Amino acid sequence: MFFAQSGAIVEHKGAEPNRRNPIRPWFQASVDLGDHIGIRFGHVPPGAREPRWLYYSHADYDGIGGFAEILRDRGYDPGPLPTIPHESPRSWGPFLRSAPQFLAPRQRVAWKKNFGPPSIPRHDLPPEAVAWHVFDEQTTERITAASKEASCTVNSFLMSRLAEAVFPDVAEETKSMGWMVPVNLRGKVSRGRDSENHVSFVRIALERGDSPQKVHRKIYRELGRGEHWANWNAYIATRFLPLWAKRAMIRADRATSQFTIGVFSNLGRWSGDSRPDLKGDWLFAPPAIRFFRIAAGCVTWQGRLSLCIHLHPHISSDSADARSWMESWKAGIERELR
Repeated sequence: MFFAQSGAIVEHKGAEPNRRNPIRPWFQASVDLGDHIGIRFGHVPPGAREPRWLYYSHADYDGIGGFAEILRDRGYDPGPLPTIPHESPRSWGPFLRSAPQFLAPRQRVAWKKNFGPPSIPRHDLPPEAVAWHVFDEQTTERITAASKEASCTVNSFLMSRLAEAVFPDVAEETKSMGWMVPVNLRGKVSRGRDSENHVSFVRIALERGDSPQKVHRKIYRELGRGEHWANWNAYIATRFLPLWAKRAMIRADRATSQFTIGVFSNLGRWSGDSRPDLKGDWLFAPPAIRFFRIAAGCVTWQGRLSLCIHLHPHISSDSADARSWMESWKAGIERELR
């Protein structure tokens, strides 16, 4: 297992902004407060021990769109991008139901872990606390089979083991942690580019000992309630708020209806051709910003599943903290495969 410091080779990419995109101003407000909003991608060529990091602005792309652009930039056409499989209809009802939660008391996470030194975030520097791992093809297939045997998705399986890795460092008085699960809305919403940000999310409260099946049920319960539409329509409803108001909401932890500590995103399975600049392994993680400070992601490229995690500087700037959780996450996954 190899771990890399951030910024070995760094590229940043944005796009010509769509002024009608209601999500973009929220990310601009995060940048104004110092957050780095780059979606982290990493390429580990055959034989390399360090990834080449690339960052695509989350104001302009989502994870699927950013990865598609990486492939296209290297001359490979990934074809039509995935669309939302869930049939929950678009509605303002879930947003109206969730609106009072924006004013409710925040549920926090109390830590018992002594983290490495935090630092002041800078919008021009990615988080330093980062770790990653790539499973071989055989282990990847075993993870897929174990998820199917447990009657859950790979996403739910991995997320349950991520929570298991983090909870030992959480104080006993914290009974649950709020996590974001991104939801791809392609097929239900339109944007100027297919690679533009089409992502909403559902929030789930993970508890100690949650099984993969329980995590799966929690995610699909929120999808069934239309919480991804509540959060998407929250962007629409706040599109006329000035940037200073958005910054104030982020500072006060009111940018989401309830407190979240982290985000976990799965880009799914991708395959490419034999182009030299696509060979090797690929890594992915959403940005780690103030309202999801633990950011973890996975992608399966050419049959090999990779995990990546990085931490917002307000938690830690020490890669040892990210490595500790990655090692526990990996161990928990492998324990389920025995």
